[in-house]
Amino acid sequence: MLSKKRKLGKKMNDLRVGDLFTTSATVEDRDLLMYLGLTDDANPLYIQHDYASQTPFKRPIVPTVMVFGMVSSIISMHLPGPGSHIVSQEISYPKPVYHYAEVRFRAEVTSVNKDKHLVTIQVTGYDEEGDEVVQGTLEVKPPYEPNSMNAHSLENFY
Repeated sequence: MLSKKRKLGKKMNDLRVGDLFTTSATVEDRDLLMYLGLTDDANPLYIQHDYASQTPFKRPIVPTVMVFGMVSSIISMHLPGPGSHIVSQEISYPKPVYHYAEVRFRAEVTSVNKDKHLVTIQVTGYDEEGDEVVQGTLEVKPPYEPNSMNAHSLENFY
């Protein structure tokens, strides 16, 4: 990623209601282990099959903050993209995400407020069975237009 040229994401004047981004992600063991190691989170519901099998979940689940990380990545890397900042979110997780699940995400711009430099993005995520696993609304500040004449160098950063 460091050696790949990236442009800043869609700026305020480029965003429209209805702009859409879809993707999918699968939660692998390495992702879970990195998250749990970084956060020192030892919740047995996330990693212990014997414990999780005795709960209503029946098997280990993915921490919801990891699911939100996938959503955050969509905002940071795709819609609006690099240079964006989430300022608020209201998200629910109606069904857990299980290990090795593929989650299909859909993010859509639902409002654009140029005066406040703010867009609203509706996000939904579905598992393989088509059940909703994440649903929410995010308020996002898109990348700002560079002000200086030298700022064009920021358009391709490493």
